[in-house]
Parts: sequence; structure tokens; C-alpha cells
Amino acid sequence: MISGSAAAIFSKEKIMPLDEKTISEAIIKRYTDKLLDSLLCDVAIVGGGPSGLVAAADLARAGWKTCLFERKLSIGGGMWGGGMMMNEIVVQKEGKEILDEFGINTVAFGKEYYTADAVEAVSTLCSRAARAGARIFNLISVEDIVLKEKKARGVVINWTAVETAGLHVDPLTVESKFIIDATGHPAEVIKVIEKKADAALSTPSGKILGERSLWADRAEQSTLENTREIFPNVYVAGMCANAAFGSYRMGPIFGGMLLSGRKAARMIIERLESEKS
Repeated sequence: MISGSAAAIFSKEKIMPLDEKTISEAIIKRYTDKLLDSLLCDVAIVGGGPSGLVAAADLARAGWKTCLFERKLSIGGGMWGGGMMMNEIVVQKEGKEILDEFGINTVAFGKEYYTADAVEAVSTLCSRAARAGARIFNLISVEDIVLKEKKARGVVINWTAVETAGLHVDPLTVESKFIIDATGHPAEVIKVIEKKADAALSTPSGKILGERSLWADRAEQSTLENTREIFPNVYVAGMCANAAFGSYRMGPIFGGMLLSGRKAARMIIERLESEKS
């Protein structure tokens, strides 16, 4: 049964007139305003997977201007697909605590494991990060960093479509105090640093060690251990941290990813607060 107010709406023969120019103008103006206001930020996060989204939410909630850049149309990284396109994910108790905090439903599986709907998890993490104040830009690739005196000072961005088409179009820059590389297996930001910065990463070899084959238990532990500053003002989180330091992959269990994003955010918040004081 349709309510009275709804019936009144549907009984109208017409809705307000629409103007195509105004629609386009609204999109261009609002997006441009958002981008202009993001050219100087506290933290630039590259990669919108689970670790990047948790870091973005925590940093924004703490009051720091945070911008997240995702090269794909969709946010969520590998979490969207669950395991082999079955859109359920698994977390352990520590990961469940973060999902609980974000209001994401979980179901116990045995004594030690919990499952969550992958679509609910990603969409909620994304929504909470955006509502906390993080600026999320999809379809933008980070192709380089701003490097001054062997320290990262920002990111160099371009449209993903430009990158995909191989067009020679110069990028723009976003100045930031810190960068989080949360690009997962490809480790895109630190690959650029390794290639261009003429300086060593804080790995045993000074270079990216590369990820190993799957070992879920060890990978979950090392994801958190490897979340740290790898280059002046650049932190690695999530699977990128394991790829950088030569540890294992973990498959469709995501507790370590969530915890890694939180750890990266807390480490940066401590530094921002100490510099502010």
C-alpha cells in the first residue's frame, strides 16, 4: 500500500523542469572545488582497498585532511570479490573488532573465525571514510611522487584513462605531509621511489623484496609487523607492506589488512600531532 505522501508525489503529472547545462555545471563546479581544496593535504593515501579505507577513516576522524586516490572505478580492492568471486570474507577476532566498530555485520564460523558480506564491508568502510571527511577520488592514478631533498612531499596524479590510453598528458600534483602506499600486491608508489629516488628503502636490501606464495597465518602476522615508514614520509600498509618486505600473501582473510590500515594511521597521527606541538 502506498502512503498518502507517496501517492501525492506519483499523482503529479510532471516533475520540475530539468536543465542539462545546470546539471553539468553542478558536477564540474563541485568536483573542481573538492579537487582544489585537496591540492594541499596532510595525508595522501594511494589505493582504496581495506587498509587504505580504514586509514582514511581514522585519519579523517582525527581531524587531519586526508585524500585517497584509487585508480579503478570501484573502491575496495580485493575485498569486493571475497574468495574466488564468492563475496564473503573471513576475519579473525582482532579484525572483527574493527568491523564491529564500523557497524559491519559478522557471523561466527567455528570458534576462531568470522565471516562478513564483502559488499556490505566495502560499501560501509567507504561510506564511513567519506562521512568522516576523507576525500575519495576514484579513476585517478598516482604516477609519481613529489621528491624534495630525498623526502616525499606529495603525489603526482593523472586520470587513469590517460594512463590506460598511453596518452602523453602532463599530470598535476597534490602536496602532502605523508603518503600511505596501500596499492596492494603491485606496490605502485614504492616501485616509483625505488626507480627514481636514488635512495634506499628501509628494507634489508634497500629495494622491494617482493611477495612470497600464500601462507595465511604468517602473512597476517607480518602484514602488521611490516606496516611502517619505508622511505621518508612514506608508509606501507596492507599487502603492499608484505610485498615490500618479502613476506607472504594471505588470500581472502582481511583482518590483517584492516589492522594494518589502523596502525599506519596511528603512526602518522602521532607524527602529525608531535609536529603540530
